[in-house]
Amino acid sequence: MTYAINETHDPNLRSWVASANDPNTDFPIQNLPFGVFLPPGENELPSIGVAIGDQVLDLSAVAEELWAEDFSDEIADACTMDLSLRWILSLDVHQLAELRQRISKLLRAEASDHERAVAEAALLPMSAVQMLLPTEIGDYTDFYASVYHATNIGKMFRPDQPLMPNYKWIPIGYHGRASSIVPSGASIRRPVGQTMPDGATTPSFGPSKVLDYELEVGFFVGQGNPQGQPISLSEAEDHIFGLCLVNDWSARDIQRWEYQPLGPFLSKSFATTISPWIVTTAALAPFRAAAFQRADSDPQPLPYLDSPENRERGGFDIRLEVLLTSEQMRQQGMAPHRLSASNTQDLYWTFAQMLTHHTSNGCNLQPGDLLASGTVSGANDGSQGSLIELTERGAKPFTLPTGETRRFLEDGDEVILRGHCERAGFRRIGFGECRGIVMG
Repeated sequence: MTYAINETHDPNLRSWVASANDPNTDFPIQNLPFGVFLPPGENELPSIGVAIGDQVLDLSAVAEELWAEDFSDEIADACTMDLSLRWILSLDVHQLAELRQRISKLLRAEASDHERAVAEAALLPMSAVQMLLPTEIGDYTDFYASVYHATNIGKMFRPDQPLMPNYKWIPIGYHGRASSIVPSGASIRRPVGQTMPDGATTPSFGPSKVLDYELEVGFFVGQGNPQGQPISLSEAEDHIFGLCLVNDWSARDIQRWEYQPLGPFLSKSFATTISPWIVTTAALAPFRAAAFQRADSDPQPLPYLDSPENRERGGFDIRLEVLLTSEQMRQQGMAPHRLSASNTQDLYWTFAQMLTHHTSNGCNLQPGDLLASGTVSGANDGSQGSLIELTERGAKPFTLPTGETRRFLEDGDEVILRGHCERAGFRRIGFGECRGIVMG
């Protein structure tokens, strides 16, 4: 099953939550992303929330009031029995579609007086709550799915062979560190580690001098699979709950010294930031796109990674951008400076292919596992998703509105990732922001 466009995507739907009708909001009634938040006040417990305009709907409270009387209602149980999204992630696609319908009807202008009264009592201003990680993330895998990013990086280190022979045959990934994933807004400590400076004969140990960001899109696994039972490409979409923005912070000087022969380690494991709202694949149904159009000279995927449906609509049309503010810019009240813009349509491998390949050896994924795309870069200048590409390893620094220059990130720099979807005939929906400030 893939999610179909239905009445919940109707661009004419209006909500009684006034801010949800703003054409510029990331969170109209056609979106309805999930997250977990901490209400204001002492001794408050986390709760499951749905973003609507500039408000957060306490879904746990609504489910308890409206749906919990039916003891056979698994959807109500999933919304009330835990302080994370774990049980909602475990619902099947039909139950998730039903939950989306319930929330949509509750927030529509046509909602009954009783439903509206219950929902109004469960609304909190988004500015008043603290967003948490949406669920306990048991495992995290980071892919390398942008052929433009892989080529840009490869040219720096292997100009005669930018791409390794396996790149166009297999979704490349590595196992990341789940324990150091943090929600948007958390400060990022500059990591320390071993580096080998140019011309040196022995490594040194100290703070990274070449700190970078990586613009990525992640997806959360919904229902998992038993160990030893792969997920086929035709079934993969049923196991993808929704998407978020990911900043996979990278210490390039540490990475350069350590990544041979087994790949990134301490250069990546110190922090990964994710946006707090999970935009469901159901909400993204109007914004599906064809998979990456491969050159005639490129190999076609092996049969287990190929299908007509994946070719036709395996991709997503998500417009991404990276912005930066320095401490000096913030002191002067300056707006964030945009560094680059790219699109997930430039990913060589689809999310379904990544998930299918991940399980092809029998690996068992679990609800709440996070898989990320790797840096999303495009073919054109200004579409690079990392500073190592944008500044060509620091050889071409850029200038901020204050006159400050940057090759890589300095202490006090805040990186802001944004993403949204637009298509004629549908409401614009967004992901919110993924923010992190570098601390010394």
